[in-house]
Amino acid sequence: MVLAELGGQISAALSNISKSTSIDDAAIDKMLADISRALLMADVNVKLVAQFKNAVKTKVTLDEGSLGKKRLVQNTVFSELLRLLDPGTKPYAPVRGQPNIVMTVGLQGSGKTTTCTKYALYYQRKGWKVGLVCADTFRAGAYDQLKQNAAKSKIRFYGSLTETDPVVIAKEGVAKFKEDGCEIIIVDTSGRHKQETSLFDEMKQISDSISPDEIIFVMDSTIGQAAHDQATAFKDKVSVGSVIITKLDGHAKGGGALSAVAATKSPILFIGTGEHFEDFKAFQAKSFLSSMLGMGDMAGIIEKLEDAGIDHKAEIYQRLAEGTFTLRDMYEHLQNIINLGPMGQFMDMLPGMPKGLLQGQEDEQANRLKVFMTLMDSMCDKELDHAQVKKIMTPERITRISKGAGRSPQDVQDLLKAYVKFEEMVKKMGKLNFKQLMKDPTALTRGTHGAQSQMSQLAKAVNPQVLKKLGGQQGLSNMMKSLSGGVGGGGMPDMAQLAQLMG
Repeated sequence: MVLAELGGQISAALSNISKSTSIDDAAIDKMLADISRALLMADVNVKLVAQFKNAVKTKVTLDEGSLGKKRLVQNTVFSELLRLLDPGTKPYAPVRGQPNIVMTVGLQGSGKTTTCTKYALYYQRKGWKVGLVCADTFRAGAYDQLKQNAAKSKIRFYGSLTETDPVVIAKEGVAKFKEDGCEIIIVDTSGRHKQETSLFDEMKQISDSISPDEIIFVMDSTIGQAAHDQATAFKDKVSVGSVIITKLDGHAKGGGALSAVAATKSPILFIGTGEHFEDFKAFQAKSFLSSMLGMGDMAGIIEKLEDAGIDHKAEIYQRLAEGTFTLRDMYEHLQNIINLGPMGQFMDMLPGMPKGLLQGQEDEQANRLKVFMTLMDSMCDKELDHAQVKKIMTPERITRISKGAGRSPQDVQDLLKAYVKFEEMVKKMGKLNFKQLMKDPTALTRGTHGAQSQMSQLAKAVNPQVLKKLGGQQGLSNMMKSLSGGVGGGGMPDMAQLAQLMG
């Protein structure tokens, strides 16, 4: 992901200034030149880069104390980068129990129709009653695509194959979903370019006819610095309330789209990070910038854990902390992992975790977990709750379980191997004083003999390949320091998070 490279280049420039023995005008200019070059290579608008550079120079006052200077420079750079991403206005917040009409606009090929489904699904998973209206009569296949997406996601849909006036379709669809009691009504409009006057007039007519509470501009991150002009053209025609940026996965530079919020003065609401419906993240500028610079996204972690209904005080995690573990515990833990969504996204939120650690492996791992859960669904209570399940797992039991799950006996053997490996990890973790650590999250990172022993024990429990990518025990220690200062206002990561590291 190119944005990760941008984050690395900015972090390197900040790191160089922090290592400097003295900070003078030359050092500041060198840092700003490096950061400006990185921003330009990421397609951030030239004028915005110049404004960023001048703002940092103006705000940084050079005093005698090097330590104060370093902190001042770093904080100023962070706050000015934040200004590129955050216009300072709050997005529209849907209100429960009443219809909230959302109209999406954007360029042709920006991924607007798929984004409408992702947006609808995001709210539906949170318990909102949602409806999708297809008012795109310009693009062939738009009706079928949105209808199929809605059917897959079990979302209400309205559209017409006979009516050619998108204004009529939009009005009828909104009216129908209001009658049905929908709380979120999303109207998908035709894609257009700033040169297409007729389509822009149509967009204005739809907006006037349905009076949307929110107009969302869906922007393709791959269009580079052209994003600024396109965003300005849309803003001139309709009142764009917020922005969703798509295709931020892969090789998209993304800087042009991210900084185009300066043109619309509208906040970024979500970012699309892939083709799947779950590849959709709520955007918080500070968390996004922290993650891009390798400082983690603790707010995102907490939100994911809350959405998944994971409580570190739950009975399963108390047993894990005590070093006890059964197949039933494993089943519940795997369910929690699946509820967290794509594991690669979750791992990328952890401070110090290498970006893309699980890239290319997520689908394979998710399918493996589902096979394991299917096999456990075929087990009896004695097998799920036995403390030494491998001792009672006879060939007859293995055959019965595999047939009941429609899998092979080898799959059962693979499950048992994974269980034994996980059980060993839990026993190692059981030697750690987690009760004390949750009361005093800095205990692991103090450098005392006892803390070093605890950190060594944790390092032994971590998957060796993951530990290597983290930079060994020192890298793990650095990550734990970051986590200690972030989760829940200063608490340790819960057992659900730690278990992800163990493989």
